[in-house]
Amino acid sequence: MVNVQDHDEISDIMAMDAAEQNFFSDDDMTEVDRDMSKVHLNQATPERFKTKSFPTAASNFNSKLASMQAMENDPVILLRTFYNRFFPYKTYFNWLNYDTTPNKNFVQREFSFTLASDTYLRYNSFSDAEELRNEIERLQPVKIDIGAIYTAKPKDKKTINPKAFQPVEKELVFDIDMTDYDEIRTCCSGGDICHKCWGFMTVAIKVIHAALKEDFGFKHILWVYSGRRGVHCWVCDERARKLNNEARSAIVSYLEVVKGGAEMSRKVKLPATLHPSLTRSLDILRQYFLPLVVKDQGVFDDEKSWKKILNIIPDQAVQAKLTERWEGTDASGKSRWDDLRTELEKNEYAKRKTGDKLNLIPRDIIFQYTYPRLDDKVSTNINHLLKSPFCVHPKTQRVCVPINPDNCDQFDPFSVPTLQTLTKELESYNAANPKETEKRMADYDKTSLKEYIGTFELFVDGLLKEALERKRAEASVSMEF
Repeated sequence: MVNVQDHDEISDIMAMDAAEQNFFSDDDMTEVDRDMSKVHLNQATPERFKTKSFPTAASNFNSKLASMQAMENDPVILLRTFYNRFFPYKTYFNWLNYDTTPNKNFVQREFSFTLASDTYLRYNSFSDAEELRNEIERLQPVKIDIGAIYTAKPKDKKTINPKAFQPVEKELVFDIDMTDYDEIRTCCSGGDICHKCWGFMTVAIKVIHAALKEDFGFKHILWVYSGRRGVHCWVCDERARKLNNEARSAIVSYLEVVKGGAEMSRKVKLPATLHPSLTRSLDILRQYFLPLVVKDQGVFDDEKSWKKILNIIPDQAVQAKLTERWEGTDASGKSRWDDLRTELEKNEYAKRKTGDKLNLIPRDIIFQYTYPRLDDKVSTNINHLLKSPFCVHPKTQRVCVPINPDNCDQFDPFSVPTLQTLTKELESYNAANPKETEKRMADYDKTSLKEYIGTFELFVDGLLKEALERKRAEASVSMEF
């Protein structure tokens, strides 16, 4: 295993410019050329010698450089560097502890580690940030999951009566995964994403964030990129952390709109008069439906896609009329959407006294194709584990960074730093600022990770400020007695 000092030596070699920083002088290279000119292979030379490599100073250097480059790209070395130099242990501890002095929020919190060997270690717990850091640097987990706060230290689980070891608190969390959009997105599927379908995550953040703040009054909401194809939400208000499973299920039920399996064509059926929360959501969805669903996803561009939409309409006569009108034409997606709306919003459909009011179908289509899709199991069980912020996704090597919900439109998952880019950025910074390397400046501040940790620190500062205010209020009440 290569230690940090070895890594720095590698960095010095990798930072050389095109002139190799005079590793070989002009005289050295002239001498190499002169030696090579003495080597002649003619037709009489045996074949085994024609293919033989002759060691030279240049080839030795290239071999060493190739070896260094291979080490530089070694995921084991990169991950070790990340945990040693980039992981924000102090702020991370303050977040999960909700204070700067260790208490049950952290000490009785479960952490699970997945190792490179596929070993899965549950019920880890730590007394403080330093102990957590030491264990992470020792184990080098490829994944860290965060669990609930228990009635006792999770590491003591085997010595405690099961009835006395119960989860009591955890953040209210949400997991939104792009694979749940596979039936409506046309550009990618499975674990793949692109800029065209990432808009679904942007919509999800905007809609869920607004509901959590305006409908439930939550203030401390942390959004995190999962590292590959989705986003996670951590609601950290104290009353959210204390919710039982029934209350969590009720919140999920309140937020869910798209319901039903793959065999169901129509998954949204809302009343004529929408709840104010859904009216607010619809205002957001309408902004994205045309550019995201109609244009980027092209759901009206080919027959297979637009027939799926027509199947949502509960009137076969209308389906047949639009099918006949669209088949064999090259009309734009926008014109077909306008055509569908015009047909369904006719008075004879809107005035129906029984059955569906077809004029509401376009609205429900917007919900079905744009509204967030939640993994309810993650949210409803207090002891469910969720991937930690600042993990590194093992396949993409991207860091699970916080997303600022106020400007989530500008978030680009493909610009999120990877282990390799962070290491190169640190090397470049240190090479360009040799006099600053001895200053007490965090290494992540020298890289593109600085922006994301800044978002995280600002969020945690809000939590600590509230905790301090609560302590002062409690102290004030205590003094009155």
